[in-house]
Amino acid sequence: MKHDEHESVAGRRDVLKGVMGAAAVGLATALSPTAHAQAKAGSPYADPEKSALPPSNMELTRGRTALLVVDPQNDFLSEKGVAWGVVGESVREQGTVANIERLFRAAKAADIPVVISPHYYYPSDKGWKFEGALEKVMHKIKMFDRSGPLNLGGFEGSGADWLERFKPYINDGKTIVASPHKVYGPQNNDVVLQLRKQRVDQVILAGMSANLCIESHLRELLETGFEVAVVKDATAGAKLPDGDGYLAALTNFRMIANAVWSADEATRRIAAMAG
Repeated sequence: MKHDEHESVAGRRDVLKGVMGAAAVGLATALSPTAHAQAKAGSPYADPEKSALPPSNMELTRGRTALLVVDPQNDFLSEKGVAWGVVGESVREQGTVANIERLFRAAKAADIPVVISPHYYYPSDKGWKFEGALEKVMHKIKMFDRSGPLNLGGFEGSGADWLERFKPYINDGKTIVASPHKVYGPQNNDVVLQLRKQRVDQVILAGMSANLCIESHLRELLETGFEVAVVKDATAGAKLPDGDGYLAALTNFRMIANAVWSADEATRRIAAMAG
């Protein structure tokens, strides 16, 4: 990366620090192994000992199933990304990057469709007359910025680009990259069309971030007749003084998804379907 590009990334991260506050930025510090183990032992994310909800009966069927990965992009998942200061701790806690890669690998081995729902902002999007709180933040820190819908200048290695370790799976000539979503959900891109054209009605859902784009994709897919399993440790959320995005999402995943699986269970089920 060139020196001026380093400065640009550093500048965007500095803006994020100002917007989100010093407490949020501190969350980017990696947990020590001991602290990490303690967090897992008493985790607020653990499944309840006695759930009041009925168990899932979702079973994957070959020919009807696809993997959908939302926002597998540098600005969320790279330590150099502009959102890392607020999502990094959660990404590390859940093992999000490694678990998304496991899903990619399993889906490719099973030869099931893989669809990406990316998030891009073009210069014309900066003219919006009103925005929600996080829309304001994303535009201010230049999150997911591209130089234009038909221009890839500066895209390689940018915050909008794929995480490098995901590129072999996404750029294999078979993965379906949908048009970008602009806020959180897929209502205004072609994800549903792409899935329907594959005769898919079962979706394994992963990516970023938990209480925003993942939950929004989940709700829209359910409303349009899909059966959806969320992979709970293949996503993560921002941790702010205002709340824990991952915890907020996990509650809703349990209540509204057809299934909530770990990456272990999801990859096992994909492999079983392939066999």
